[in-house]
Amino acid sequence: MITVKAPGKLYIAGEYAVVEAGHPAVLITVDQFIQVNAKIVKDSGMIKSSQSPHQIIQWHNQNHQIHFTQQSAAFSYVMMAMRITEAYLGELNLPTHQYQLSIDSDLDSHDGHKYGLGSSAAVSVAIVKAIFKLYQLPLDTLTIFKLAAIAHLKVQGNGSLGDVAASAYQGWIAYQSFDRNWLFDQLQTHSIKDVIEQSWPGLKVERLTPPNNLKLMIGWTGSPASTASLVGTVAGKKANQTNFYQSFLAQSKACVNQMIIAFHHQDTAGIQHQIKVNRQLLNQLGHSMGIPIETPRLKQMSDIVIQHGGVAKTSGAGGGDCGIALIDDHVDDRAIVNDWHDHQINKLNFKISNHEQEEPNDQPSFSS
Repeated sequence: MITVKAPGKLYIAGEYAVVEAGHPAVLITVDQFIQVNAKIVKDSGMIKSSQSPHQIIQWHNQNHQIHFTQQSAAFSYVMMAMRITEAYLGELNLPTHQYQLSIDSDLDSHDGHKYGLGSSAAVSVAIVKAIFKLYQLPLDTLTIFKLAAIAHLKVQGNGSLGDVAASAYQGWIAYQSFDRNWLFDQLQTHSIKDVIEQSWPGLKVERLTPPNNLKLMIGWTGSPASTASLVGTVAGKKANQTNFYQSFLAQSKACVNQMIIAFHHQDTAGIQHQIKVNRQLLNQLGHSMGIPIETPRLKQMSDIVIQHGGVAKTSGAGGGDCGIALIDDHVDDRAIVNDWHDHQINKLNFKISNHEQEEPNDQPSFSS
């Protein structure tokens, strides 16, 4: 039996703009994981998950084409990741295996509330990694990202795929989204292997090293948010506010690129300044589009951090879920936690999940 893990993610900066090709974001992964146990079997394959304990999916692999005995919305990302990965392995002329997959997750709270860590992206990455290990293939991160991104996009239909990149690369990363229309077109006319081997227009991924005196804190409001709904609302309204939206994109891109440069220079104050700028941009976007990106609870979370000398903002689409704070050595984090607690904001004691040294780092980067 083999075991793989893929971590959940949180956005640091660049939300909403990153859904547009060529626009960057900064993300982190945390030590909360999707875990997949896998083993090769002789007969038909099986999928089971602790998240859906009463449902088991049977399937059979025939020449790298997977035939499921039933369809399941709960397993849609798992099934697509399996289909895409097996199709790719078929194009490599590898022998066919049957196997069992057992999936477990700690990306949600114990009472079932979602933190907003991107479980669909993490499970897509974990499934690709598990299948690669079963077939004894090297865990090349760029290939794993691309396969998981194709699978995720085929199920979801849109999105930046930043959460997939974060789960694949791990740690602090800078990500620039690629042209999804180009990818859809390529998949219509090329094999998956050919698509994987091409350079994807606009794609950049780079691991970042934070300054030693930069400390991350995560505050959880306890209120779930719908990323798809909020991002969909912006997508539906942007055509009617072209000038504002294009200005937002340009300012977000400049802000995040300046933040990436600050990481390169180990400039804590520069990183924190761009967090302030990005918060302002997101609040302007929310006001203009009529969506609650920074809810009253998230505003309180950020304002408390600022009162104590740090910076903070929403993480991801906003509307609930988590916010992030960046502080330095001079800020009393215990005082922040106490004030958060008084306002029903929970500090999540997650640590950064760092990447494994298993692969070449040959994707286009911001340093290129």
